[in-house]
Amino acid sequence: MSATRRLIGGPSETRPATAEIQAIADKVKSQLEEKENKKYPTFKAMEYKSQVVAGINYFIKVQVEDDDFVHIRVFESLPHENKALALHNYQTNKTKQDELAYF
Repeated sequence: MSATRRLIGGPSETRPATAEIQAIADKVKSQLEEKENKKYPTFKAMEYKSQVVAGINYFIKVQVEDDDFVHIRVFESLPHENKALALHNYQTNKTKQDELAYF
């Protein structure tokens, strides 16, 4: 029970990105490109954290060039709300070594 209490609301540990996480990143790529006014020919999800809220926040480290990374926060609403994935926040100019943290 205490382990469950600890996880609710707090972000998970960092995990390697999966095909599902890449698909989430791909769905919000155009939102990021619009906000940054640039195209990302490379957009490879490397790792992620998730956070259960009234839906799920995904914090995803995305490789956009050889040593240029972007951290994105994507919100997935609850299934009954039937809303599209939304890019809620992002951080540019990250490196492979930068820790994926809440933002």
